[in-house]
Amino acid sequence: MATLKIKKDDMVQVIAGKDKGKEGKVLHVDKKNGTVVVEGVNKVFKHSKPSMANQAGGIIEMEAPMDISNVMYLYKGKPVRVGFEGTGKDKVRVAKVDGKTEKID
Repeated sequence: MATLKIKKDDMVQVIAGKDKGKEGKVLHVDKKNGTVVVEGVNKVFKHSKPSMANQAGGIIEMEAPMDISNVMYLYKGKPVRVGFEGTGKDKVRVAKVDGKTEKID
């Protein structure tokens, strides 16, 4: 399993699909399937039956997972590629900006 370059609470921009150009915060990352859920992006309607939790039932609008390859990390408001530098405990994520690398977190 490869280390994913996008984490929960990162700000990302959608680079492909029906919501191309939209930005949002990552709500959930699924390592197994390689998908992310981004706030306010890839909205779908889910039809739910009445239940104890939702007495009325009805149509619910929610964010659906999208492939992690369709989003890019936002660094200082611009989408950038992300990589890793260092080994072991010194390993950190870096943004690749204009041929240079800058530490993200």
